[in-house]
Amino acid sequence: MTRKRAAILISGRGSNMVALIEAAKAPDYPAEIALVVSNVPEAAGLDRARGAGIATEVVDHRPFGKDRDAFDRRLDATLEAHRVDIVCLAGFMRVLSPWLVERWNGRLINIHPSLLPEFKGLHTHERALAAGVKQHGATVHFVAPELDSGPIIEQQSVPVLPGDTPESLAARVLEVEHRIYPLALKRLAEGRA
Repeated sequence: MTRKRAAILISGRGSNMVALIEAAKAPDYPAEIALVVSNVPEAAGLDRARGAGIATEVVDHRPFGKDRDAFDRRLDATLEAHRVDIVCLAGFMRVLSPWLVERWNGRLINIHPSLLPEFKGLHTHERALAAGVKQHGATVHFVAPELDSGPIIEQQSVPVLPGDTPESLAARVLEVEHRIYPLALKRLAEGRA
């Protein structure tokens, strides 16, 4: 079995990154984590990736200012240099340009802490509680030019409990994220997504 080479893009601590790394340790898992890239040089997830023996790169967005296209082209060159097949966004806090999204079409996925299409964007747990929904959850989807709108690969819900806070709800949703992201990457690497 030829394993697909996956890159994980992070901006922070990388808890979903760790879930993907752990899943990829299984000998029959169809993807290997070949690279972790962060746009934040001091992201804690970089040390976690290095500790797991995974190559890391930093493409700091700050020197690019408002030139998203130049940042995305540098990011793309980094991915190509590492012969990446699939890109997983895992807490990567940058909106990608339509150029990069199209270039990686069908090979670029994201994890989002809501049951898309509900609660796109930020502060999903607070918004779910304010809306009074009974179910919340997480979604893995293909990245499309419109934020949090690509086709869904995996999705799982959790109940919203009486007395939930954004923090308690986030903790339950994060457990779901750690389960479904490895499943989604597996499906994509096997050609089933």
